[in-house]
Amino acid sequence: MTTLKIDLVSDIACPWCAIGYARLQQALSSLPELKTELEWHAFELNPDKNAPQEPILPALSRKYGRSEEEMRAAQANMMQIAAGLGLNFDNMQQRFTCNTFDAHRLVKWAEATANKGTAMKLALFTAYFGEAKDVSNAKVLANCAEQAGLDKADAQRILASDAFSDTVRADIAKYQQAGISSVPAFIINNRYLISGAQEPAQLAASLQQIADEMA
Repeated sequence: MTTLKIDLVSDIACPWCAIGYARLQQALSSLPELKTELEWHAFELNPDKNAPQEPILPALSRKYGRSEEEMRAAQANMMQIAAGLGLNFDNMQQRFTCNTFDAHRLVKWAEATANKGTAMKLALFTAYFGEAKDVSNAKVLANCAEQAGLDKADAQRILASDAFSDTVRADIAKYQQAGISSVPAFIINNRYLISGAQEPAQLAASLQQIADEMA
């Protein structure tokens, strides 16, 4: 069977990206004969490194033009969905906005040096949504690297340098130019786009259809 290359464009600060990945795993578990390769790609919901950090609910309220009560309800719904997928979103309403550029650098480093990009990404999701930690903070990021099974001191050296910055910038520019304006976005074999955190059954059907067309 044809191997599907899945380029997953996402941001650590995007709850639907964590949900989308978990749903992808469920979809793939229902397609045991389907071979896939996954690569994470960077997207920044908050690209301004100098922007002040804000509590998430008023920030989202202003961004989407909805009341804080509406945003709280929407977040509570996501927490329920996440719990059903085994994700830790326990403190997602206590988090603050933050820039994720350095976090993306660590994902690139983790993948390039130890094939642990996914482990790094999942550790970051847990830190941000489960523990409301500041995933722009170097100490938090180094601890996430350790949680992902990587060397903490090596992670600290990467963060203190400019390593993988060009890789992340190129990633962000590439998918902006390709018209990706919301995440998660699943790009299959550079030909097919699946947008959003679709339900596992729907995602599985789409992947199977693509595999059949590629066969």
